[in-house]
Amino acid sequence: MRKISESTVRRLCGYLRLLEEFQRLGKTTVSSDELAVRGHTTPAQVRKDLSFFGSFGKRGLGYDVLDLTDRLRDIMGLNKTYRVTLIGAGKIGSALVQYRGFSERGFEVVSVYDNDESKVGDSWDSVTVRQVRDLEADLTAEPIHIAVLAIPASVAQEILDRLVKLGVKAVLNFAPTPLSHPSDVTVQNVNMAVELETLSYALRNCRDPDSR
Repeated sequence: MRKISESTVRRLCGYLRLLEEFQRLGKTTVSSDELAVRGHTTPAQVRKDLSFFGSFGKRGLGYDVLDLTDRLRDIMGLNKTYRVTLIGAGKIGSALVQYRGFSERGFEVVSVYDNDESKVGDSWDSVTVRQVRDLEADLTAEPIHIAVLAIPASVAQEILDRLVKLGVKAVLNFAPTPLSHPSDVTVQNVNMAVELETLSYALRNCRDPDSR
């Protein structure tokens, strides 16, 4: 299979959420035009995105909602449960653990770590906060699939390096710093300041209809 761009993967995630919404509404078929309108793209883009993974739907009839939902879940690897560890028992970490959407999508937070002794031992939604120095021993005994970094930038690279040595291949990084990692490790960066700055740019440069 050819390399799929991140923008394509993000659109697939959007299509999946739309299909799940259509299912809840009792809709059985959907067209590329409907997915495009709701997904803010074009019918041609919808068809192109799906064509990377095979043949979908029938001309003139559209896509079977249930079938396409199942196939997209399989493509996205969402038909299994992923063990997730969270590094950083601060406010961001607390919010992430309490977010029910993770477990609903198959992401199970099985461990939380911090180096603050006042937090170690606390119970977070049935998960006990552990000491970061125990990371190697714990993850060797109980391997995980995904690590989430909600820690200061100053220690993020060190923690990532430790996770890489433990064989972790997927990391969601909330630390506001770029991280170096091997090519076979995927690091997804979430920088909320950058997202807000992007919105600021959009507000600064949008056309005010009253100014014409």
